[in-house]
Amino acid sequence: MSFSGMYNTQGMLFLIMLLGFLLRKIHMITEEGERLLTDLVLFVTLPCSILKSFQIELTGELLETCGKIFLITILILFISFLAGKAAFRFLPLSERRIMEYASVVSNAGILGNPVAEGIFGSEGLMYASIYAVPLRLYMWSLGLMCFTKVTGGKAFLKKTCTHPCILAAVLGLLLLFLPVKLPEIISMTIRNVAGANTFLSMALVGTILASVPLRSVADKKALYYSAFRLLLLPFLALLLCRAAGLGGTVRGVIVTLTGMPAGSTTAVLAEKYGCDAVLATKCVVLSTVFSMVTIPLWCLILA
Repeated sequence: MSFSGMYNTQGMLFLIMLLGFLLRKIHMITEEGERLLTDLVLFVTLPCSILKSFQIELTGELLETCGKIFLITILILFISFLAGKAAFRFLPLSERRIMEYASVVSNAGILGNPVAEGIFGSEGLMYASIYAVPLRLYMWSLGLMCFTKVTGGKAFLKKTCTHPCILAAVLGLLLLFLPVKLPEIISMTIRNVAGANTFLSMALVGTILASVPLRSVADKKALYYSAFRLLLLPFLALLLCRAAGLGGTVRGVIVTLTGMPAGSTTAVLAEKYGCDAVLATKCVVLSTVFSMVTIPLWCLILA
């Protein structure tokens, strides 16, 4: 295992977040600019990033392993959902929605691929891409409901089926399993637009953080969430992998990605849909800080 790629990636995310923080403090990014960043991430760069993540080659010998990873990931997401429901049931509804979303949705979609590749090599990157498929499908279907407060079957279908991110996930799945390739000019455009997603997402988190008194970042609720996200969930994933007889790189990738910090989309969606964006940002920031200790710790346990 190599930890340099992981530390470089996490350090890069922090520096981008700091840049967004500074740009907001000096008013180069205004409140209107913050809303524009939110829309650019949700409706442009993130859908392209989703499409890009599905552009992988599936060979016959990898299908069985990938199928196991896919099924285990679905089970982990379900367990995380139930655990989040139980762990944060005492919070007010506005805060509980954020915590329930963040219990399932980690930063594995953004941070997972480079970290998996940095630690486990090209094989780890392949497995991380498969892990991200059910995660992304949840994010932009049931996960989106945590913020949009959609009720009823027709309203749910309308919200999810017309959202650019879920459309991108469905199209990505079709491209993954069908013998169809996008024209190179379109693929190149998607890759280049997707390349801006990490920067815009983390810069947006930084701009939200700029409105939060720094002394209040160490919020008890965010600390509680960080322990839940970074320690309890990967431990449950480890038990599940052992029960399923999965070891080696496969188990390492699954446990490591389950122990990723809160997804930056937690703050992005909270800002977009009028939830407690401050609490969401604290969860993203604190869990990302602590993950620089917990991820190497899990890697040492799995070694």
